Amino acid sequence: MSTATFVVAATGSDVLNVIAAFAGGLLIAGALVWAVRLGIRVMDQESPHPRPDEQPKLPQSGPVREIREVREPDEVPVAAGRKRLMPYEIHQSGTRRGKDQQRKRWLPGSSGSFGSGGAGRV
Repeated sequence: MSTATFVVAATGSDVLNVIAAFAGGLLIAGALVWAVRLGIRVMDQESPHPRPDEQPKLPQSGPVREIREVREPDEVPVAAGRKRLMPYEIHQSGTRRGKDQQRKRWLPGSSGSFGSGGAGRV
């Protein structure tokens, strides 16, 4: 900015607006500098990153692969002679491995997805 701009700003009736904008800019810049210094201080207090020899290693058997299987819902046992089952009377898993492990496929002639506008199964 040139001195002519400052002269025009100082002679106008908006001197307080210019001073307030300048002070606001200084306040924001100071807050940003403070935030960066605080972040650096916090990073210095953290534990250092692990060294390359401390990094996790692959198991001896190689990488672990995912298992794909078809699951079926497990039936909830019926309480005999009582009102309800307690949580400790139900086993852990809510599903079991299905007898048929073939993936379900779309039937030929079906719409392929819900709400696609097709005729669907006929």
